[in-house]
Amino acid sequence: MSQTANPATPATLDSGAAAQVSSSASAQVTATGARDRYAVVGNPVSHSKSPFIHARFAEQTGEPIEYTHLLAPIDAFVPHVRAFMEAGGRGLNVTVPFKLDAHALATTLSPRAAAAGAVNTLRFDADGIHGDNTDGFGLARDIEVNLATPLKGARILLLGAGGAARGVVLPMLERAPHTLTIVNRTAEKASALVDQFSAAAHAAGCRLAGGSASAIEPGAYDVVINATAGSLDAALPEFDDGAFGSATLAYDMMYGARPTVFMQHAQTLGARAADGLGMLVEQAAESFYIWRGVRPDGAPVLAQLRQLLAAPGAA
Repeated sequence: MSQTANPATPATLDSGAAAQVSSSASAQVTATGARDRYAVVGNPVSHSKSPFIHARFAEQTGEPIEYTHLLAPIDAFVPHVRAFMEAGGRGLNVTVPFKLDAHALATTLSPRAAAAGAVNTLRFDADGIHGDNTDGFGLARDIEVNLATPLKGARILLLGAGGAARGVVLPMLERAPHTLTIVNRTAEKASALVDQFSAAAHAAGCRLAGGSASAIEPGAYDVVINATAGSLDAALPEFDDGAFGSATLAYDMMYGARPTVFMQHAQTLGARAADGLGMLVEQAAESFYIWRGVRPDGAPVLAQLRQLLAAPGAA
């Protein structure tokens, strides 16, 4: 990922306030028949399912938007974003490798984006460029709503301590779990996350611990989340098989037409397994809410995407 430095620390806004969108502006574009422009920016980006998802959200809510792919050169993220803004763009989803660049570009950040150190949603308005990170919200909503697994009071095991893991810790803690254990091959990275989020864990009444696989507590966890990229190479992260039981939800942030190796292994241990397709849809729904002030229903869109993935020849 790009390592663009941020010379200034953006202000932090309340995430609820950040979601408010001018109703008069929406009424104006509706009256003129114009559509507000949004896009997903990345490199590569043509594979992204975000345009399909947001088109379904627009149909569902009646919001007048158009949403496209935006390919930006690796070394020209900021000029491409500013050109999009000058052409009337209202917001962007940001994918690899630009999430750190987006964090640096934002003039204000939501608390969850500040905690994640990365931005996947940009909103452009009279106040400047607002950056948010909806990944953790999307994960929590998929687990609690689509998979009907409560996180409050749960024992959660988070595998991995990279950017994907860091981006979901605060939203997980906000659900008030009983325990959150962070495990990583490099124990120091897991310990650093524990240090970063210790105050938030205390406020949530959550026992936060981390380190190598030896930090895994005895007994099956309620939820085990794979936030590593191991599934891309069909590799399992380090963990203890004893962490899985018949009541465990094993969640892989990766997704595909077939269950990942992590999901398959968890199922052999008696756990229920799920991939990250629902997280993709729900984080997009949160971005839509940040931009439009309207929250779409992710469930029917998730069902449509699942059908597309299951179709012959699906990638």
